[in-house]
Amino acid sequence: MSKLNNFIKNILNFFDRHLIMPITRIVFKITKRLNVPNKKFESWLSKQTTLLFLSLFLAITIFIVVDQKIITFSSQSAEVFKDQQVNVIYNEEQYVVEGLPEKVDVTLIGSKADLYIAKQSVNNKVTVDLTGLTPGTHKVNIKYDQGLSEIEYSVNPSVATVIIYEKVSDTLPLTYDIVNNNKLDNTLIVNNVKLSVDEVTIRGAEYKINQVATVKALIDVQNLPRKEAGTQTLDDVALKAYDNLGNVVDVEFVPSKVSAEIDLASPSKKVPLNFVPEGTLPNGKAIGGYSFSQNEVTIYGDSETLSSINSLDVVVDISNLTSDSSFKTEIKKPSGVKSLSTNYVTVSLTITDSSSEPIRLSIPLSKINLGEGLIAQPLDNDSGFITVEVQGASSVLSSIDESDITAYVDLEGLSEGTYTRKVIVKGTNPLAIYILKRTEATVVISKKS
Repeated sequence: MSKLNNFIKNILNFFDRHLIMPITRIVFKITKRLNVPNKKFESWLSKQTTLLFLSLFLAITIFIVVDQKIITFSSQSAEVFKDQQVNVIYNEEQYVVEGLPEKVDVTLIGSKADLYIAKQSVNNKVTVDLTGLTPGTHKVNIKYDQGLSEIEYSVNPSVATVIIYEKVSDTLPLTYDIVNNNKLDNTLIVNNVKLSVDEVTIRGAEYKINQVATVKALIDVQNLPRKEAGTQTLDDVALKAYDNLGNVVDVEFVPSKVSAEIDLASPSKKVPLNFVPEGTLPNGKAIGGYSFSQNEVTIYGDSETLSSINSLDVVVDISNLTSDSSFKTEIKKPSGVKSLSTNYVTVSLTITDSSSEPIRLSIPLSKINLGEGLIAQPLDNDSGFITVEVQGASSVLSSIDESDITAYVDLEGLSEGTYTRKVIVKGTNPLAIYILKRTEATVVISKKS
């Protein structure tokens, strides 16, 4: 009970100090200036009812002033809401609308308290109502719906010119493109793709529908659940429409997304390595033999590329070698091959003395890439043969004969007439050196009789 009495006493003291006493002082000063008899006035003012009525009158006066905003206690503020989404009201099944901004800026002006309340409201939104508008061009107002009448607002932009089109549709076959294929493991390829649908319906303004040349499903291999060989399904595959220049055309799709069954494979093939010397050994030296740290490698790629490759060359610079040597040499990856089982091989060379007696062989001169319906005859004194001198170690020369060497001229693109062409010589044994005694040959091209 004592606590309650103390609480009431504290309240009364508060009003006495902050309300009754200040009012008494004010009234006293007024009466003193007006020469009102002090004793009578003090007697009237000392009455409790008088003070209560005066306090009540002053409190009511202050309330009216504040409530009616006769006195402004807080300054106006402004706040800008950036990138507010524009909500459009129209028949989406029947029409297509162009020209409306997707987002606008909204400026709110009001007291800080009202602005705070406005920001907390979930109903505030920017809207454009196109209900009842027919196809054509229209100017429309962009409005900000808010529940506080005390708030002033402006929208930027506040007006937009829109074009309304009738929505039409068409059905096109669906193909696919592989996206991020370069980020797939080098030993894997997309072997096959089966889409859940063969065709899709596109919808939009007629002029855009007429622009569409193809519709593709974009298969992003980065979204595959597993990056390994086998068949797996990818859902929610995005669709894109393109014109004849490859530009994206903005249309709707039915269905909006498809699924795809994707077969990942890892085609491979083992091929032997070929030793290919580059450069020239010092005079009197020859390669007596060579060996690789491994004689074959596995190549990965598509089946067509693999079928065209039967071996890989390992190019070794032999310039200035005078003794046995070993090299770690890079294996060049052919075009179309995605990966090699190893990128380097160690080559060991045996350097020996060259034979002092090279061999000379007479090799038939072949003609390649001759046009259809044409024949080529040699115009020389050797009747279509050319002399090749073979140098190398004695052990190498002893195993070489005419069948190991090919000499030819390339006649690609030539018609009837007489031509002098460069002679190209190749041998099956890379340890030997093949030297042409005549580097050019003259041929006569004529039509078949």
